[in-house]
Amino acid sequence: MSSNRGVAYVRPGTVEVRAIDFPKLEDPRGRRIDHGVILRVVSTNICGSDQHMVRGRTTAPEGLILGHEITGEVIELGRDVETLAKGDLVSVPFNVACGRCRTCKEQHTGVCLTVNPARAGGAYGYVDMGGWVGGQAQYVMVPYADFNLLKFPDREHAMAKIRDLTCLSDILPTGYHGAVTAGVGPGSTVYIAGAGPVGLAAAASARLLGAACVIIGDVNPARLAHPKKLGYEVVDLSLDATLAEQVAQILGVPEVDCAVDAVGFEARGHGHEGARHEAPATVLNSLMEVTREAGRIGIPGLYVTDDPGAVDDAAKRGSLSIRLGLGWAKSHSFFTGQTPVMKYNRALMQAILWDRINIAETVGVEVISLDDAPRGYAEFDAGAPKKFVIDPHGMLARAA
Repeated sequence: MSSNRGVAYVRPGTVEVRAIDFPKLEDPRGRRIDHGVILRVVSTNICGSDQHMVRGRTTAPEGLILGHEITGEVIELGRDVETLAKGDLVSVPFNVACGRCRTCKEQHTGVCLTVNPARAGGAYGYVDMGGWVGGQAQYVMVPYADFNLLKFPDREHAMAKIRDLTCLSDILPTGYHGAVTAGVGPGSTVYIAGAGPVGLAAAASARLLGAACVIIGDVNPARLAHPKKLGYEVVDLSLDATLAEQVAQILGVPEVDCAVDAVGFEARGHGHEGARHEAPATVLNSLMEVTREAGRIGIPGLYVTDDPGAVDDAAKRGSLSIRLGLGWAKSHSFFTGQTPVMKYNRALMQAILWDRINIAETVGVEVISLDDAPRGYAEFDAGAPKKFVIDPHGMLARAA
C-alpha cells in the first residue's frame, strides 16, 4: 500500500501534516464507487474558506483533512470511467457533483442533491459538505470522474501554465461568477469588496468581461498595494472617509453600476475604529449604498448557517442585520451561493492557455511544499497578500 500525507485541522489556529490513509475508490460511507479515480496531487491551494474553519469559526471536527482546490494526475481509474486515462492532468472543481440529479443537469453543481446526506451541495475537505476527504495531500479520490474532471488538452502546455491553472478549481471561477452575476459587462464601473485572492480574481474577471473601471476596497492597506501596481483603483476602508466618498473621488459620482462581495461573514467595520472590530453585515450594507438603482450584487463571499465564533447570538445562527429595505427600495438583485465551477472552468482554462488572463500574477501565487503548509496558513491568516499553492510532489518546482 502506498503512503499518503495530508494537512489536518487540529484545533483553532493549528493545522499539521499527518500520515493519512491512501485513498480508495469508496465514498465517505464506505461504498465502492467505480465511477471515481485516484489522483496524484499536482497542486492544492490554501483558500480563505479553509481559514474560516482553521480559525474555529465552524463546527469542523479535529482531524478533518483540508483542501478543496485540487489539480492532479490520474493514477488509478474505476472500471466505469470512460473519458480519462492514466497520466491525464486534470482540474478538480471544488464542488463534488453527481451529474445525474436535477440541479446538476441544470448546471447548478454547487447544490448537487445526492453527494451529501445532510444538505444540498458537496465539497472536498470541508465541514458539513458530505465527508469527502480533502486534497491538501499527496493523493486524493475524486468521484463521478467523467463528469467532474476537466482534462487539460496538452500536458506540456499545462505544466508551463500550472501556476495559473491551479486557480481553476475555485478562486478564478468564483471571482468570475461574482462578476458575471453582478452583471459586469463592457463599460461597467465595478466595486469589489475584499482584496484577498477571490477579490483579486473577481477584479481580473471584471477586466476580462470588459469593465471600464474596477475599484477594490479592503480594510488592510497592505493588501491594496499589489492591485494598485496592477492598475486597479483602490479604496482604503481603514480610513474615516466613507466608501461612497472614496468612490466619488475616483468616478465623480458616489455609485457604481455593480458590486461583488468577496469578503463574506467575517467582515470588519469601516473607518479607523470600525476596521478593528468584526461587523458581519458591513460589506453587504455598504454595497447596497454604493450600487446604483436597479444594479446587481454578486455575493461569492462565504456565509454560513452556524458560526460558533460570531460576535452575537444572531450571527452565530447566520442571522445578520442587513438593510434589505435599502436593497428593495433601490431594486437591487442579489446572487448568492457556491460557485458552480463547471459552468465556467473550461472557458477560463482556454483564457489562461491563450494568455487572456494572468491570474497567478494577479492573486500573488506563492508555491510552498506540503510540509510548509502550516506556515502558509499562518501567514495567510495574518493578512499576507499571497495565494499559497502547495506542491506535494515538487512538480511545480520542477516545471518552473
